[in-house]
Amino acid sequence: MDFVSRSAAQTRRLGMRLGAMLKPGDVVALEGDLGSGKTTFVQGVAAGWGSTDPVSSPTFVIVNVYRRGDGRVLYHMDAYRLSGAAEALDLDLDSMLEEAPLVIEWADRIAEALPEERLTVRFEWLDAYQRAMHFEPRGERARVLVRHLRQAILRGI
Repeated sequence: MDFVSRSAAQTRRLGMRLGAMLKPGDVVALEGDLGSGKTTFVQGVAAGWGSTDPVSSPTFVIVNVYRRGDGRVLYHMDAYRLSGAAEALDLDLDSMLEEAPLVIEWADRIAEALPEERLTVRFEWLDAYQRAMHFEPRGERARVLVRHLRQAILRGI
């Protein structure tokens, strides 16, 4: 599925729709250059998930944890500074996925460490306001997420 966001607010709203659907074990792998909208999208995902925690890129921390009122968490990883898949596996991805959904910026840097079943979202900077997003589902759960996201878009995000 392809989508062109015309504003940061629209990118956040699309993220909110996805965040509301996430379950433990879901992996959302974000790819794209600096400034392409990944963190803005994650702000929406966290809000849709139900977190009121502020969202920032965890470049120096590697993993941020966002909580919601019922105690559930959402993991937000930034793989930019990781040296590769082995270093990502040392962070115990399996435990994270048992407990919560995981959203990963710069996921292409650690692709070998990620589960085969995941939703990959590629961001492309078009201009100061517009971003192209390509959603590539791998596995049945990711296909369900994209199908529901497409329906949300048709209803008007």
